[in-house]
Amino acid sequence: MIFPDYHIHSSFSEDCDTDIKDIILSAKSKGVSSICITDHYDMDFPILKEDPIIKFDLDIQSYINTLIALKDNLSPDFDLRIGIELGTMPSTLVKLTDFVKNNPYFDFIIASTHIVDNMDPYYPSFYEGRSIKDAYRRYFEDELYAVTNFDSYDVYGHLDYILRYGRDPKNPFEPKDFMEIFEEIFKQIISKGKGIEINTGGLYKGLNNTHPCKEYLKLYKELGGEIITVGSDAHTTDKVGYGFDVAKDLLLDCGFNYYCTFKNRKATYNKIYV
Repeated sequence: MIFPDYHIHSSFSEDCDTDIKDIILSAKSKGVSSICITDHYDMDFPILKEDPIIKFDLDIQSYINTLIALKDNLSPDFDLRIGIELGTMPSTLVKLTDFVKNNPYFDFIIASTHIVDNMDPYYPSFYEGRSIKDAYRRYFEDELYAVTNFDSYDVYGHLDYILRYGRDPKNPFEPKDFMEIFEEIFKQIISKGKGIEINTGGLYKGLNNTHPCKEYLKLYKELGGEIITVGSDAHTTDKVGYGFDVAKDLLLDCGFNYYCTFKNRKATYNKIYV
């Protein structure tokens, strides 16, 4: 099944060089008829010793104007939605709330945790001085704080994103070790009418799992979670729509009958056909 791809990055993200027009062409070539561009905006991104230049800032006005112009020139059989991925930190949640209020242009907002304790789990420095389990727990604690104290989003992205980069062959990740905190995270998300995504980025980042993994997808559904989008987290054209057959099977296996799309921040439920 070819889902609309609701997590794609373009050259407006500092970690991506892909032109939006090329993304659209790639999507069309794969039969993907709807995409949502969700470029990064990580407010107050810290200066990282590993890469002191990168800021994950976003030229909002240029971004919005570019997407609107593209939308106006697309054929009716292709649907381009305007999204954003907001990187959350405890120190920025109030400012991000104001940002969303002042920028009512988005169809869809992903909130994600990329930075914890002013460090990026992408780099080994995040794991120094603590066990891998402690690193995982610290990351999930910040996610719990975000979903408890921040409401200006639609779905929370790649909830176990840290697994892409924090892996210890001697101490492999066990979903059961963190079921309790994920239950708290999901209860907050569900109670506020928010959702999660199934992010296929893990499938091409060496994990052989989606984000979140199957165990957490099942837990979300068992707790009453219904809002779920599908996204590739593509930063290159070849990853647009990546692994969506796997996503379909996982969703059905976990009891989901619908996936969501968004327009003007309102969810539409779409049937998953067997």
